[in-house]
Amino acid sequence: MNNARQPITIAVLLQDLEFGGTQQYALRLLKHMDRAKFSPELWVLRGGDDMAALAAETGVNVVRFSDAKTVTPFALAHLAWRLFRSRPQILYTLTVVPNIWGRLLGTLARVPVIVSGYRSLFPRQWERLLWRLSDKIICNADALKEIMVRQLAVAPERIAVIPNSVDTDHFRPEPAAKAAQPTVVFVGRLVAEKDPMNLLEAFRLAAQRLPRAQFEIIGGGPFQPEMEARIRACSLESSIKLLPAIADIRPALRKAWVFALASASEASPNVIIEAMAAGLPVVATHVGGIPELVEDGTTGLLVEPGNPARLAETIVALLTDEERRRTMGEKGRERVLARHSIQTMVSQTEQVLLEAARP
Repeated sequence: MNNARQPITIAVLLQDLEFGGTQQYALRLLKHMDRAKFSPELWVLRGGDDMAALAAETGVNVVRFSDAKTVTPFALAHLAWRLFRSRPQILYTLTVVPNIWGRLLGTLARVPVIVSGYRSLFPRQWERLLWRLSDKIICNADALKEIMVRQLAVAPERIAVIPNSVDTDHFRPEPAAKAAQPTVVFVGRLVAEKDPMNLLEAFRLAAQRLPRAQFEIIGGGPFQPEMEARIRACSLESSIKLLPAIADIRPALRKAWVFALASASEASPNVIIEAMAAGLPVVATHVGGIPELVEDGTTGLLVEPGNPARLAETIVALLTDEERRRTMGEKGRERVLARHSIQTMVSQTEQVLLEAARP
């Protein structure tokens, strides 16, 4: 398929450019892809511009099919037209709706190679039916591959596991930026998978033990109104701050003492790698691919999900042990440098794409 003189044309299809780990992954990949091997474009199905500036920095052509808040029939029709008209050599679908409609329409348009990214533990994209339309599926965690093989009957040879990456220079530690008072931060969408209400309860319990401590919850989502009401009802406004999503989370990570995550389910959250790159110890739940990222007792501490009391106890233990925090933070950054560099992720992804594109 690939003419040695011409780079492979590839369209990376996203649902939107809202804040999210998958969007970050796609933009990092696009920015660093070898232009001698690939000629990439970014296709987006709907509105949501949180990361539009970062998309522009990739230097690739961005094609927006609709500015609506939801994926509309018009956007899907536009996608179909674009596929038939330009017929990229590779279509790489990411996020739920693109993984459904991108594969269906790409198959109808006879796109030569379809690669799908699967980065969620929930089979919300008809994977049991649609995986055969993908020449290759890229996962970000072994736990996710195991679920796909065991529960969704996906052929294991069809799946490649490529861990998430982070710009380790961008997220380097800044010891001078640490807050004077104990500070814990969470960054992520306030959705059921993240179990934000149990996170809030853990923060409430920890605040009772350490009245000087500050807790920041950064991100928006459907649980936000309920969380705001709970904070007011418990008179916790001075201790727990609910803050909107931000494009640059480095200042929040650099001033924090601990990063916390209470997820009920996860694949391989980017934000954990970013926190570790910034030198933060991580307190998180033992679910999904998190144990592949956080070495319990070495780079952070893992607790069972759905237990805010235990989560609070673990957070307090780290906040009151400076030496342990420092050691875990250093070990965490070393682990990220060794396993999660952007260069490694891009090289591995390019190899999968090149192999999939071979005639």
